[in-house]
Amino acid sequence: MSREAIVAAALEVSDSSAGLDAVTVRSLATKLGTGTMTLYGYFRSKDEILDAMADHVMSGIELPPVEDETPEQALRAVAQAFVKLMTEHPSVSWLLSSRVTRSHASLKAAMEDILQRFVNTGIPPETAVRCYGLLIQFALGFAAYQAPRQWGAASGEDGAELRRQQQHYWAGLPATEFPLVVALAPQLVMLPTEDQFDWGVDLLVEVLTRALERETQRS
Repeated sequence: MSREAIVAAALEVSDSSAGLDAVTVRSLATKLGTGTMTLYGYFRSKDEILDAMADHVMSGIELPPVEDETPEQALRAVAQAFVKLMTEHPSVSWLLSSRVTRSHASLKAAMEDILQRFVNTGIPPETAVRCYGLLIQFALGFAAYQAPRQWGAASGEDGAELRRQQQHYWAGLPATEFPLVVALAPQLVMLPTEDQFDWGVDLLVEVLTRALERETQRS
């Protein structure tokens, strides 16, 4: 038994149930085949487990190094890394909405290294902070919106069928009361998909790039 094993089990439970309510000391003890008192030897409460989950996930963000990276490339890479992390672990959006990560490992990987990456491309440090905040907030909002709307996250035939069912529901609403929802059902059903996220990232990156150019010209 170890802290790492408990955190891994907690993430598995929360991700499979798409929620944090299922993460309890008792449920984890059962999953790990041990007693609750054993877990209390590593964590004093459920809150400590949730904190450790958030720290573990954020410290594992994947951002491979890129030579001669432009600000636009860095912004896009960070946005994609954030949403990849949150869609791989559906519970992360709820974790980050309810607690602050404080471990040095998570702060190094998910904050310090990202800020340094932005600065290395020529983004002024204070502007790098604003870019960081905008991107993580956008990714967090998208992940939270997508989580209960499984037709957006599912892929293949299952995803297509879920989208068909949701589109059918919207298209079947009274047209006199919901004329736009009925007419735009095919587009609305795509809101929780990666296509929508990519569109939003493109827009954010375009706006941020223009703002950076203006800032450079003023200086």
